[in-house]
Amino acid sequence: MTVVLDIESLDLEGRGVAHREGKVIFVTGALPGERIEAQPGRSKKNYELASMVRVLTPSSQRVEPACPHFGTCGGCAIQHLSPAAQVAVKQRVLEDALEHIGRVTDYTVLPPLHGPNWHYRYRARLSTRFVRKKGGVLVGFREKRGAYVADMQECRVLPKQVSDLLMPLRELLGGLSTPDRLPQIELAMGDDLIVLNLRHMEALTDEDKRKLAEFGAARGVSWWLQPKGPDSVHPLQAEDAEKLAYSMPEFGLRMAFKPTDFTQVNHQLNRTMVSRALRLLQVESHHRVADMFCGLGNFSLPLATQAAYVLGVEGSETLTRRAQEAAQANGLAEKAEFMPCNLFEIDAEWLRARGHFDRMLIDPPREGAEALVTALSALAPAERPKRIVYVSCNPATLARDTAIMTEQGGYRLLAAGVMNMFPHTAHVESIAVFE
Repeated sequence: MTVVLDIESLDLEGRGVAHREGKVIFVTGALPGERIEAQPGRSKKNYELASMVRVLTPSSQRVEPACPHFGTCGGCAIQHLSPAAQVAVKQRVLEDALEHIGRVTDYTVLPPLHGPNWHYRYRARLSTRFVRKKGGVLVGFREKRGAYVADMQECRVLPKQVSDLLMPLRELLGGLSTPDRLPQIELAMGDDLIVLNLRHMEALTDEDKRKLAEFGAARGVSWWLQPKGPDSVHPLQAEDAEKLAYSMPEFGLRMAFKPTDFTQVNHQLNRTMVSRALRLLQVESHHRVADMFCGLGNFSLPLATQAAYVLGVEGSETLTRRAQEAAQANGLAEKAEFMPCNLFEIDAEWLRARGHFDRMLIDPPREGAEALVTALSALAPAERPKRIVYVSCNPATLARDTAIMTEQGGYRLLAAGVMNMFPHTAHVESIAVFE
């Protein structure tokens, strides 16, 4: 038996949200403002899942998905919503989180940051699976429901030159000695190089390596191999070891990285994001600046071109070592220093021991920065950075940390806005500035 539902909003997975008989109902493929016919599915105590049968009253923002695999492939969730409406929905999610979790409403809404809507994804983890009845190896994202690999011939969010490799890769991997022991390929793309990092559960033969090398030479690909954990990653050809890098022309920087290092997926939007963050921080030439969760120095090195001193702190010793090497390579070693530290366990005394900072940038993972902002709030007012920019990939933890900073730390949220780092997905990236 089907039911008619009025869709009120989207959840953080891009599903339509409705209410019926006191329960929340999540409907994949439905959009806010639509009336739909749905087939009820799995039911829990407080919510239900439903599948859409047909749209009775479509949203004016509904569009035809550009990708033929949308709906099956799990790489995108909201291609059926216009790009402008996607950004508006994400802004609403951010504002709701700041109001209901962060308990703040009096701030300026920053204009959203946009990048390319298609072919933007310079990082991706592609699953590979040998499926005999499909005629060989599948290469792509996983399907929306379940652990199967989507049968993809193209991908509209990957760079065109990478999308064009999907079918040739299927043929290549199917011709290797153990096609059923190759679980994934990790894409890492720089300004001048496409790296494909192949995870292999069995040792590759010399013939396998020859086929990979020939494919790479013909297709402009650098192969890296990963027989075990991330530390085992190495280039198939030694001369490719130092070629992977992205640039930030505004600051005259070249950032070298390894295929398994964290870098932003969307290189073009990353440049815009760094520029906005530095403008919001209002860094002056005499300032001491801290970059918390600094990674490879994506913000630290641009900051070092403007400030007197930058300290980058990151949990990974590998990344801080890489950041220090980048500072050296870019002539900033005297102004930028990096140290490894678990920022989820710090306190006010640890912060105080680092000395006073005029400005701070915080760019945490999804878990947020609760220990850090709690430690900041425990400092005396004169000890705290006057201005903080917080870059977030999770509006809920940003809002939680905002409440700590405003209610305990004497900070005021000046402005916040979204950045469409992942078009056609429900991921909400945002930036906020506190004083």
